[in-house]
Amino acid sequence: MQFFKLSLFATAALAPLVAHADPDDDRIVVVASGVAQRADTVGRSITTIDRDEIEQRQTVALSDLLATTPGVTVVRNGGLGTATALSIRGAQSDQTLVLIDGIRVGDPSATGGAYNFASLLAGSVERVEVLRGPNSVIWGSQAIGGVVNVTTLQGAQGLHVRGNAEGGSFGTFNGNAAIAGGNDRITAGLTAGYLTTDGISAAANGREADGYRQVGATGNVEVQLTPGLALDLRGYYADSKVDLDGYAPPTYDFGDTNEYAKTQEIYGYAGLKNEAFGGRLHNRLGFTLSDIHRDGYNDDSSIAYRYRGRAERYTYQGDATLAEQLRLVFGAEHEQSRIRYDEGFGSAGRYSVGITSFYGQAIVTPVAPVTLTGGIRHDDHDTFGGHWTWNGDLAVRATASTVLHASFGEGFKAPTLYQLYSAYGDRALRPETAKSYEAGVRQTLAGGKVALGATWFHRDSDNQIDYNFDTSTYYNLNKTRAEGVELEALLQPVTALTVRANFTHVFSENRSAGYLGNDLPRRPRDTANVSADYRFPFGLAIGGTVTMVGDSFNDVGNRTPIDGYALASVRAEMPVTKLLSVYGRVDNIGDVRYQQITGYGTYGRAAFGGVRVRFQ
Repeated sequence: MQFFKLSLFATAALAPLVAHADPDDDRIVVVASGVAQRADTVGRSITTIDRDEIEQRQTVALSDLLATTPGVTVVRNGGLGTATALSIRGAQSDQTLVLIDGIRVGDPSATGGAYNFASLLAGSVERVEVLRGPNSVIWGSQAIGGVVNVTTLQGAQGLHVRGNAEGGSFGTFNGNAAIAGGNDRITAGLTAGYLTTDGISAAANGREADGYRQVGATGNVEVQLTPGLALDLRGYYADSKVDLDGYAPPTYDFGDTNEYAKTQEIYGYAGLKNEAFGGRLHNRLGFTLSDIHRDGYNDDSSIAYRYRGRAERYTYQGDATLAEQLRLVFGAEHEQSRIRYDEGFGSAGRYSVGITSFYGQAIVTPVAPVTLTGGIRHDDHDTFGGHWTWNGDLAVRATASTVLHASFGEGFKAPTLYQLYSAYGDRALRPETAKSYEAGVRQTLAGGKVALGATWFHRDSDNQIDYNFDTSTYYNLNKTRAEGVELEALLQPVTALTVRANFTHVFSENRSAGYLGNDLPRRPRDTANVSADYRFPFGLAIGGTVTMVGDSFNDVGNRTPIDGYALASVRAEMPVTKLLSVYGRVDNIGDVRYQQITGYGTYGRAAFGGVRVRFQ
């Protein structure tokens, strides 16, 4: 009830402004088709976040900012650095495909192959696109719930430098530096970051703080070898250590321990880009590598477990403009995934699997206001054989200020090697599949000072894989369903003021025997976010965000409820010179006590301050 009172208050507060925000339909997106497109020609729901917004919100962990976007929920097993799962429209977290600079970054050795957002800090990030809904034709297995496409600082002509350093509550220090430059022949970008914090107790009932440390870097180089041919190199590195809580004898209740874990992530890309026929045909040939090491340690620093996950991917993509009204995107891929693990109790193994894929997608504009997109993909999996998926979407610019959109998409995800072959695995598992529909409208008003959006969506999933605590094995749920609506508003009544607001209602339902009608675990039905920022003529920028999350359940049987909560934060930044500014923020200003996962701790009130440098 408190959640809905807060939602109504936020809606009432915004009502006087709904005649005024800035349109966002002329932006360019890549995540829909794997190539650059105008957003108003895409029939899918996409949210974009740029570097200005990341700095305006003073984001440290990118997942915290993503949690304030439509359709996205995030849960974390304690403080910074602990396991962080992101769900889109009520899907499993391992049904979200994550790309960093075009590289798939899921962990082949993780139980469901999901990417752990704990290690993705915002210091290197330049832009994010979040596609809600399946997109397996372009991106392949795992893109059932949606796709998060992250771009780090890229090379550019001239010289661009930025950096920041901040500190605050819980003994936290975060520092980042980035530089990009180049000329007509070569461009390059490089970022580096370091974060350390004493943290909070991962166990809600704990008294011992669990700290986190990360060192990270990204880099990219593009070299024009000849006119129309370029070499493209990209890399990402993160090394982290996080303290954990566990189940210590003699009671084996969850609480304070001295356990910890170390993770090293390396992602790389090497490729060639070719442009031919006067720019009407673009070809890209590439190789990507994902290599992840995860080690866990007991109280006495003896090894508890080791996981090694590696994926090598060979890709070709073509982008052909055959006519003004017809564009084709097509490609082929082969991925080889390998895992090695030793869980310390006799459970150890080494396995690999390959999947070869071909796809094609047509983007057709029969008349200027209408764009039709349709595609098909075939995946040939070493274990599960061939599988076809297809999708289609429609975007219609009904008027200069109104875009209607609709889409249908299928998703496919094979069981991971861990789910099949580990001590908890089941070799009889079947691949997950999904069918999804959505329809909506995007509307601008008041000469572009207001942008509104409303989208209905529905997804049916078969054979969703989950863990059975009674049998200690993975199993297929028969069916799950998610249905809901997303409402969005971007308001800019004057240049100095920007207000963003969104509301998502989604019922993520277990439709399997024995659990029919139950909510899926940790899927709140209602979430809402309101953020406002204002810049005074003398340079001071102030802002605040309110996030509201409804009730949910911690378990498949819906016997352990998790209460909803509302969090508020405030921030400010003041330029000192053209190059230097100081900033600060207070998170959870109400010092609200809440949980995202039963038994795990969350942050109370926290304050941070820092300095920022920019030069170009």
